[in-house]
Amino acid sequence: MKNISSSIKGWFLLTTLLILSSSCTETAPPSSDLEAFVDDLFASVNNKQSPGTAVMVVRDGEVILNKGYGMANLSHDIAISPTTVFDLASVSKQFCAYAISTLVEEGKIALDDDVRKHIPELPDFGNTITIDHLVHHTSGIRDWTSTLPVAGWDFHDVISFDHILRMAFNQRALNYEPGAEYSYSNTGYNLLAEIVQRVEGLSFRQWTDQNIFQPLGMEQTLFLDDHTETIPNRAQGYRQSGGTYTATPNNLLALGSSSMYSTSSDLSKWVMHLMKPGNKQPVVDRMFTRGVLNDGEEISYAFGLSVTDYQESPWISHSGSWASFRTYLCILPETGYGIVVLNNHGRNTNRMAREIADYLLGPNEEQLNLDNSSDPADVAASTMNELTGAYKLGPGWYVEITYDDDQLWTQATNEDKFPMKALSDSVFRIEAYSNRTMTFHRDEANAVTGMTYASLVRPKLDLSAAPAKSDPEDYIGTYESAELFTTYEVIAEGDQLLMKHFRHGTIELTQAWGDDYTTSRWFLGSVEFSRNQGYVDGFYVTTNRARRQWFSLMK
Repeated sequence: MKNISSSIKGWFLLTTLLILSSSCTETAPPSSDLEAFVDDLFASVNNKQSPGTAVMVVRDGEVILNKGYGMANLSHDIAISPTTVFDLASVSKQFCAYAISTLVEEGKIALDDDVRKHIPELPDFGNTITIDHLVHHTSGIRDWTSTLPVAGWDFHDVISFDHILRMAFNQRALNYEPGAEYSYSNTGYNLLAEIVQRVEGLSFRQWTDQNIFQPLGMEQTLFLDDHTETIPNRAQGYRQSGGTYTATPNNLLALGSSSMYSTSSDLSKWVMHLMKPGNKQPVVDRMFTRGVLNDGEEISYAFGLSVTDYQESPWISHSGSWASFRTYLCILPETGYGIVVLNNHGRNTNRMAREIADYLLGPNEEQLNLDNSSDPADVAASTMNELTGAYKLGPGWYVEITYDDDQLWTQATNEDKFPMKALSDSVFRIEAYSNRTMTFHRDEANAVTGMTYASLVRPKLDLSAAPAKSDPEDYIGTYESAELFTTYEVIAEGDQLLMKHFRHGTIELTQAWGDDYTTSRWFLGSVEFSRNQGYVDGFYVTTNRARRQWFSLMK
């Protein structure tokens, strides 16, 4: 199966494929061989000095591997086991999506409901945001993981569900028109959890306990709604610095998007439920329905799960990352496999799950035969020189294309320089950018006007009209956000512009282009000053998931 359709139409099709594909799985490695492979894969963390990993593999409704490696708690010398409780981070979202799909199936809500029908405190942004938009991350609602740090929050702080909701209710503008784009938003799933609470008259924890965890026998699983609660067998997250592990604080209560705790043993029951849901089949079928944008483009994100393909077969998955926990859950419906990888040290669980899948499925010929091994296209030096110059990828994010040593090179803001491989005279692949491509565009006069990168058109900048460095005095003042209830003071020390914040301290500003500045702090990716009649009157802060947050110059 080279491509997956817009939805997996009925779980009957999936279970039929499982039966038909039984001949394919007969050649799967014996459990003992799988265990030896996984033991070797996680050998580096399987000691008493390292946090570690729990791994679970299901095949055709049977658990064939469920083991722990390394330590759940270094202070108390507690090893990881199949009953160790991990923070699942964003793997939690599929359980919130299951709740929403259930309420849709019961006729209590509809996917095209205006969210404000259930949560009237959410502002009217002039465009209807539906439940479907929240489910598929196409709402334009800003992600609290990008907004709260701008306001001065640290991820080690207590971040409660109410804090997140208050941020959403005070949002003044959307990132984009609902349905126009896909942009991952934890806030959207927090709002979905709030909808469940208001429709059902139960706390989200109560609803998931009664309708998911208890029926499936997931006895060690819960959504945490009190950061002081003691959870038996709970793993501690660790960060490594200079060869030493330090404990990572974790005080998050982001119901719906995160803050679910579970074990590899409990998740085996969930994986098998997804693969054989019984009378919940319509609920699960809906969970595999991909989102569709306003222009008809289908996205890979479904209901709390990504629906993609791997080795020409369906791959249904989600990852999670928070407080040094990294988590991954995937099911491979055509082969009957399900894989769960959970760790408490922040390393890539996605890659580990794919290594296990590669072992189970055999060599990935498609990966072995990537175009990377082929010779680059023959493009004239004059053509490549025409593509050189500066392009704006986004606020505070620019890239310079240069020609050297018979090839093009790309260097984005605050990044190293990387080679580009010509696929044609207008399409170039960058291995360092996860093999993404840049496709260059020309106008009727054959002049290069921009390029497409990551599905968006990025304009070419006119270097001859590059703005001169502005006078630092233009920007001095105190700026306030009515949305985030915080202020920044901009000062100058010689030619250097600085921002000062009560919690973040002093931050250097570096001019990227004109009035657009960057900083070394990820949550201040772009600080773009605005002018009214030539005078600065405020600035916009933009990060990946929260665009153009307005700060006005205080008089």
